[in-house]
Amino acid sequence: MISTSKITMRFGQDTLFEDVSVKFTPGNRYGLIGANGSGKSTFMKILTGQLEATTGDVIIGKDCTVGYLRQDHSSFDDKTILDTVYMGNEKLWALHCEREELYSKDELTDEEDERCGDIEDEFGHAGGYTMEADAATLLVGLGFDTALHNDKINTLQGGFKLRVLVAQVLFGKPEILLMDEPTNYLDMESIEWLVELLKRYDGTVVVISHDRFFLNQVCTNIADLDYHEIRMFSGNYDDFTIASLEQREHLEKHNKKMDKRIGDLKAFISRFSANASKAKQATSRQKELDKIELHDMPPSSRVSPYIRFTPKNRLGNKVIELHKISKSYDVPLFKDFSCTIGSEDKIAIIGKNGIGKTTLLKTIIGKLAPDSGMVVQGATVELANFPQDGSEILDNENKAIEWLGRFMIEPLTEVELRSYMGKMLFGRDDVFKKIAVLSGGEKARLIIAKMMLQQGNVLTLDEPTNHLDLESIEALNFALSLVKNTVIFVSHDHRFVSTLANRIFDVTEDGIIDYYGTIDEYEAYRKKQRKQR
Repeated sequence: MISTSKITMRFGQDTLFEDVSVKFTPGNRYGLIGANGSGKSTFMKILTGQLEATTGDVIIGKDCTVGYLRQDHSSFDDKTILDTVYMGNEKLWALHCEREELYSKDELTDEEDERCGDIEDEFGHAGGYTMEADAATLLVGLGFDTALHNDKINTLQGGFKLRVLVAQVLFGKPEILLMDEPTNYLDMESIEWLVELLKRYDGTVVVISHDRFFLNQVCTNIADLDYHEIRMFSGNYDDFTIASLEQREHLEKHNKKMDKRIGDLKAFISRFSANASKAKQATSRQKELDKIELHDMPPSSRVSPYIRFTPKNRLGNKVIELHKISKSYDVPLFKDFSCTIGSEDKIAIIGKNGIGKTTLLKTIIGKLAPDSGMVVQGATVELANFPQDGSEILDNENKAIEWLGRFMIEPLTEVELRSYMGKMLFGRDDVFKKIAVLSGGEKARLIIAKMMLQQGNVLTLDEPTNHLDLESIEALNFALSLVKNTVIFVSHDHRFVSTLANRIFDVTEDGIIDYYGTIDEYEAYRKKQRKQR
């Protein structure tokens, strides 16, 4: 068990949270949620001892081990993938290193020879003889071919480094498992694998995530960081959404009812307090008035951007045609793929990491030329694009408002543009910030604002939810659900895909599967196919 007692965290005059006392108990899996900047990662670092709270204490059960998903992706660059995973179990790793050192010697002293006997017993009890198989099972589940297990960490891209760190923290089998955004950079297959593993986990799990599918599948409880406090809710993310809305509505109704009663009492007292025959009743009502308490309703840290995509020009029936397109980078990514994309298609491009999803999207929209074949865009097509890597289009030296102003189709005054940015949660001074100092979420919202200004009639997005908080994801999700024209997007967010896509492009090693239907229908189709083999 892990708990906190009156934890407060301040940075200068700003208070992130105050007097937080919560208990995370064994057998439960907690989703720690809250708006960007509310203090989720800070609270997690206090739990792990990486940060010291301004006041308050963290209490960890006796002999409980704590595992934390590291975010410092370069810490193990000189280690092999397998060794990095082994290091998740500190005791076993120490025995492994000592054992390797002893057995590498040509001659042993009597003391060392005796230690060899002892170490074999300790090594066996600690799980040493199955450590390679156990680590390999985790790595394969996270998408690592066994041929890569002895490669160095520094040969991997950032997303795959994070996967190794996920395997590392799971390998230690800690009683308390703390994970900050474990699904970042995982593909849908790996996310589903992690979901199943965590659902079987015996200890206490506390996880920060913006993935609604993941939170719904994994969590037994939600710890909501808002109003500078943490409130506990039973159930998954959807259960929390319903319960928190009901709680807020109940408070609003109570306050509204009490406001009316206060008005009635004040009116009576004002009218009859000087009337001798009514004096007793006026006094009684004054006592009632003094006892009435309105529930405090502080402003929530949750704010949703206002997102709407309105095309300037009509989209014709002919959108994009692909004629036997192929593309390779050292190895073939896709070959001889042909299809016609219609004006009402909402296409999700899915597949494992590194399989070629971004390349396919860039080829479809003309950012990359195919090695062979042809891409034909309809005459009425006007694209608005969200790239996976914002640095492709963002200018770090520009102020946010200056950069956004480049994309105006219709002239706006500075006041109008600032008001427009306000809808995307850029405050008064934020609009003048240099892009270089913006957070990941701010940059993503700026690019979405750019797409809205462009008024394109074909929207393309590559992993748009990566840096957004839950409120912004839901606002974007809703806005795209209202779009009547073509939308093509890459995403590993199962909820995002399931609520938007009516067509699936699954990029596989054997080619691109073009499926007309939802992701749930496609997964059922693939499952049926596998059973028939």
